[in-house]
Amino acid sequence: MYKSVCWTLFYRNGRVVKPSTLRRSLCTTKTLSCSSGATEEPQTQDEVMREFSKIPVQRIRNFSIIAHVDHGKSTLADRLLELTGAISQNTGQHQVLDSLQVERERGITVKAQTASIFHKYKGKLYLLNLIDTPGHVDFSNEVSRSLAACDGVILLVDACHGVQAQTVANYHLAKQRELAVVPVLNKIDIKHANPDRVCKDLQSLFGIDPATILKISAKLGTGVPEVLDRVIEAIPAPKVKRDSQFRALIFDSWFDKYRGALNLIYVLNGTLAQGQDIQSLATKKFYPVKSISVLRPAECHVSSLAAGQVGLIACNMRSSKESIIGDTIHLKNEQATAAGSYKPQQPLVFAGVFPVDQSKHVSLRSAIEKMVLNDSAVTVKVDSSPALGQGWRLGFLGLLHMEVFCQRLEQEHGAEPIITAPSVTYHVVLSNPKMIKQSGKDTLEISNAALFPDPINIKEYYEPLVLGTIITPTEYVGQIIGVCVERRGVQQSSINIDDSRILMKYILPLSEIILDFHDRLKSLSSGYASFSYEDYGYHETDLVRLDIHLNGRPVEELCRIVHTSKATGVARDMVHKLKDLIPKQMVQIAIQACVGSKVLARETIKAYRKDVTAKLYGGDVTRRMKLLRQQAEGKKKMRMFANVRVPHETFINVLKR
Repeated sequence: MYKSVCWTLFYRNGRVVKPSTLRRSLCTTKTLSCSSGATEEPQTQDEVMREFSKIPVQRIRNFSIIAHVDHGKSTLADRLLELTGAISQNTGQHQVLDSLQVERERGITVKAQTASIFHKYKGKLYLLNLIDTPGHVDFSNEVSRSLAACDGVILLVDACHGVQAQTVANYHLAKQRELAVVPVLNKIDIKHANPDRVCKDLQSLFGIDPATILKISAKLGTGVPEVLDRVIEAIPAPKVKRDSQFRALIFDSWFDKYRGALNLIYVLNGTLAQGQDIQSLATKKFYPVKSISVLRPAECHVSSLAAGQVGLIACNMRSSKESIIGDTIHLKNEQATAAGSYKPQQPLVFAGVFPVDQSKHVSLRSAIEKMVLNDSAVTVKVDSSPALGQGWRLGFLGLLHMEVFCQRLEQEHGAEPIITAPSVTYHVVLSNPKMIKQSGKDTLEISNAALFPDPINIKEYYEPLVLGTIITPTEYVGQIIGVCVERRGVQQSSINIDDSRILMKYILPLSEIILDFHDRLKSLSSGYASFSYEDYGYHETDLVRLDIHLNGRPVEELCRIVHTSKATGVARDMVHKLKDLIPKQMVQIAIQACVGSKVLARETIKAYRKDVTAKLYGGDVTRRMKLLRQQAEGKKKMRMFANVRVPHETFINVLKR
């Protein structure tokens, strides 16, 4: 027996193989072997990939994993990949689908990743297309577009922390698309896990029967095989047609410097083979299909894709602007209708992005274009600043979204961008007929304070609001309500989830939460509270433009749009910050924060003082006083004509976050 085992480990088909290679092969053979109709039972990964196109639609399942941050989505995806033989169990790598450097550094998923896996169920081979999605509210666009290619979801909930704010948002997002939901409790192996309480929460909030909830430990692999079986049983097969003309939905794309724009597609009708010519429904351009791959999660080349399957195509799409998320592709010179109604979410937070040096403008523009292809939720508009030069104004879904985007610019493209302080877009209704005629409309969208019209020409102001969902232990409710009231929030509802937790909904101004609201919430609740938000439209408000004056002269680059009630506090913060940043000069500098002609705050930077009496050795005191008077008159005259020179670094430090 011992000799037989040794011979099997080191020899196969007459060739010597590495033990690690053989382990992967044996794992794949054991997991993937099955009978498919009248064909022979596949024994290797290559043979299974050859069976890929023969799998009928009835044995395909397309699903996503949705959850709140840090509830174990990527860990569960690892176990599913290992269980089905897509990756080796001995790689030693965790969160395989979190391939970006920023994801590993921050420990969060920021980009939805796809993997096609095979699973044997009741003697038949099933193709499962898995999409691991982010959990933070700022990346809800990734979740939304991923669900466009799915027929069901795994709703993963932490058995320790229970239902969180983003759990609620993602559940309703899946229900809006009428997707099947497989509820799963994770981390049941942890000592302070309370699965019974969490099951009751799921029942009270979503009406989910506790008997249908699976209890697993993704870290240990406990109960994970049952998840795959439940996916096959509960999630329906895709409703597609293979005997009709080819039509597919582009639901993700990224840029490869050797192959151009790569498109991840979900085939709705017909089949697509390598070498065929496809056409974009949006741009009407033609492209030859150079290669077709299946992500497992590494690329595995196949000859064709059939309806119901998900794959990656390379088609000589050279420009990143030609690849549009949500676009429909079809065969050349054939008629087709739009594949779906997916639309990217509208950005909520805006920030200026400028190169450190204008000589790097072209390279930064190229990096931004490639990044926007990878993240369709980001909007780009050309912008300029007297202090920072030519740049762009980018729109993001949130502050974390902005931070991750800029971090990826630096890590993946070697860019060095200057990021200005984030702001939101306001709407102003004009009252001046002349301005209305010039602009061609009576309502302007203002995100740059320098373009804010004179108050005498404005009839009404509107600011964006969000509907925030806060889930917190009851002992922190008083402090959290205080913070929400301080941020001009209005409570809409309050529901007791159980004896120890409460769900509150607040209507909050977006400008009040984009900077430090989430951090403040976590600090007050010792990390237990969770927060998510969704757009609530524009509502009338009262805004002012806060101007900064240096020695009576306005500095356009430093002006801001603030709410009337916050103007004084923001003004004091600005002048204090500028006093520390602006260096001393030969003249005294008066820093004033003004609204119109009213000064709200002031600070003074004293001038350098030269001792003009140093050369006097004794003598009458009147001589000393005369020299001092001459110095004072000279500085007064200099202050009248001299320009205050503000260093470029000062503008950067004030404008950036």
